[in-house]
Amino acid sequence: MQRVPHRRSRSRRAMAAAVVAGTMAASLLGGNAMAGPYPEPPSTTLSLPSPPGGGKTVKVLVFYGSTSEESPIVNAGIEAIEKIGLSAPTGQRFQTETNGDGSVFTNATKLGTYNAVVFLTGGGDVLDPEQEAGLEAFVEAGGGFLGIRDAARTEPYSDWFTGLIGARPKETSPDNVQRATVEVGDRQHPATKNLPKEWKRSDKWFNWDKNPSGDVHTVARVRESTYKPGEGANGADHPVSWCRDYDGGRSFYTGMGATVDSYSETDFRDHLRGALLWTTRLSRADCKATINANYTAERVTQPNKPGESDQIGEPHGTVVAPDGRVFYIGRGGGDNTQPVVTDWANPDIGKGEGQIHVYDPKTKQVTKVGGLTIFGNKGGGDELVKNEEGLLGIELDPDFMTNGWVYLHYTPHSEINRDTRMAERRVSRFTLDLATNKLDLATEKTLLAWPVQINSCCHSGGGMAWDSKGNLYIATGDNNSSQFSQGYSGNNPEPNYKGVSFADARRTAGNTNNLNGKILRIHPEANGTYTLPEGNLFTGEETAEGGGKTRGEIYVMGVRNPARISVDKKTDTLYAGWVGPDAGAPSTTWGPAKYDTFAAITKAGNQGWPYCMGNKQPYRDRNLPDPTKPLGWYNCDAPKNESPNNDGLVNIPPITGNTIWYSPQGGAPDYPRDANGIPSYKAEEATFLLPWLKGGGQATMNGPLYRYDAAKATAESWPSYWDGKWFVGDFYDQTQPRHAVELDPRTAGNGGLPVHAESLKKIIPVGDSGIRNLMDWKFAPDGSLYVLDYGRGFFTSDAKSALWRVTYKGGEATPAAADLARKAAQ
Repeated sequence: MQRVPHRRSRSRRAMAAAVVAGTMAASLLGGNAMAGPYPEPPSTTLSLPSPPGGGKTVKVLVFYGSTSEESPIVNAGIEAIEKIGLSAPTGQRFQTETNGDGSVFTNATKLGTYNAVVFLTGGGDVLDPEQEAGLEAFVEAGGGFLGIRDAARTEPYSDWFTGLIGARPKETSPDNVQRATVEVGDRQHPATKNLPKEWKRSDKWFNWDKNPSGDVHTVARVRESTYKPGEGANGADHPVSWCRDYDGGRSFYTGMGATVDSYSETDFRDHLRGALLWTTRLSRADCKATINANYTAERVTQPNKPGESDQIGEPHGTVVAPDGRVFYIGRGGGDNTQPVVTDWANPDIGKGEGQIHVYDPKTKQVTKVGGLTIFGNKGGGDELVKNEEGLLGIELDPDFMTNGWVYLHYTPHSEINRDTRMAERRVSRFTLDLATNKLDLATEKTLLAWPVQINSCCHSGGGMAWDSKGNLYIATGDNNSSQFSQGYSGNNPEPNYKGVSFADARRTAGNTNNLNGKILRIHPEANGTYTLPEGNLFTGEETAEGGGKTRGEIYVMGVRNPARISVDKKTDTLYAGWVGPDAGAPSTTWGPAKYDTFAAITKAGNQGWPYCMGNKQPYRDRNLPDPTKPLGWYNCDAPKNESPNNDGLVNIPPITGNTIWYSPQGGAPDYPRDANGIPSYKAEEATFLLPWLKGGGQATMNGPLYRYDAAKATAESWPSYWDGKWFVGDFYDQTQPRHAVELDPRTAGNGGLPVHAESLKKIIPVGDSGIRNLMDWKFAPDGSLYVLDYGRGFFTSDAKSALWRVTYKGGEATPAAADLARKAAQ
């Protein structure tokens, strides 16, 4: 096993008591002052069994050495660990021995009998050079270490011990007992798998000099918003318990346990029990899964040849075949050297090629599968110039490896009407030659088509996904301008082109009779048609308000621009994200700022746009004759579509709160509400319910929910730790999300907030040389992750446009199966 580089401690009590008394005192408060210029002591090499400790009699040493008066916590901790060892199920029991004399670490005969060492110490320099060398030898031989609370203040001059612990506390850590919520992110490690996801308990909470997350495997974090962390707080990622394989052995540390009462808590004892199961070798656990260095991100496509799109088009979506081939599409923009046509008098206006490429990981080669002639290639500029139509989505048939069917969501150039500036959006099925990787355009069968206005940009949506029953979900944008409403609700009924509004999303997303601004659900049939599954939002046969005012394809309404969706086939939960409007701050007149949104959706419903956002925060209505003057606030529980552009129901379904929303001010803004439930929308009164994310320039890119498949796993698969975690990201890589989140199944689908989130920004690297503009991400059957980087321009592809692959290299859980202590003391 790779050794962790370290420098042996050089400050010793016997040598430095008088010289460094002041420095020692500072270190005991959590400082990181280094030792004086003393000579390196000779190493003590102990002859220890590897791994230490036996299997018949598993033994744990509780070491409680201290430079100060013994704490009452020592007795409470010893009693708890003894009880854990004696009361465990057969096969998990162990003997406990205690010692406060550091000479135990120079006694090879004694030390070699322990499976694990627990440091239940106070702060200070408690080991002399030979004793520390003995502890090092114990760990190097494969021994386990458990540090509890003030063990993080022990051996303050030792770099090696700092590495063993993982982090040192700040001097400014609060010293009072406070009740807080611990987010338990690891649901597999024996130390945390049985704990509540949101564990509420009282303790003292360290702040850390250096956040260890990413260098260690963090299993639990304390939520700072639930207590007062004081000066030097660590923020949304505040680790409290972690583990890692270290210098040949295993190290687990918890910052909890600062009170005597902690050791009588059932859950805290269970936490310690699980930590001891791993450190004693009674069970295996993965303490590598969130260590950044255990992941490799590799760009697998090259820049295009000049003037060609041999590697990639304007990145817009990806899907992975069962055999591991990765299909990805280009919306329709060419490279910067290619001309665009923006003149409506020209028959070639907006003409481009929507491209399909495939990357084969076996050959590491890219093939251009085919291309569709699309409308949408108009370059950048004003919203009355640019356009987001084109080739927008791709999916493969569930029986793709047999039939070669590919589903494409696109806007054909052949169907545009330059006079009315209307076009057709469609989802069609094509057949791919599985041997040659060529798409046969003559095989097109159009399943579904609907009209879209193309006078003004934006919001085309495009994502598609399958559920376990063979139903196809199709995400469509609200086909609405971002302008004309000051960046708030897109509900201005006035702007139109030849009678078709392009600034009133009530015409589309809020309309029960329109397929735009929706997530549709259909069941494709073999003959190229489709049927409607039960459980959609409407049947299409509703008789309310005279009948003929609903579409049966609608599963979800009230979404703005859902470019990416995914479905977890284990639960058939739909995961979606959509971009919000443009207002940079909330308005007491018009409503919330721009909220980009993610939602876990478990049943058909209305997600709110353009009436309400976030956790049912309403916008203000506006209507003719003067849309600049506000009317009443929308009722999120009983919304009405009273737009003159509505041809659907007036009384539309109630709105469901969303899972995640964020603005330039922060994650999940919330406000005090008046007697009618209307938020104040005063920026100074905002509470941010999800402090781990923030917006700015923002554009959600929903990701998958990971499912680990042991039958298909390879050495490069993302480990099972990530199983059941939902990946949420943003096109941009600054303060915006790139996280794996965990939901509470009891509230998922009803607007319940995530109970835990951890950053992926150092695993899926950000920055100009990394994946700066995340456009799509999908897991392959082998458990590797493919990510599309859009590039550094808009409506084009460039040298940074690329497909990446992110793989794991951390290895198996530890200890090795052969090193398990299979039998514990009876």
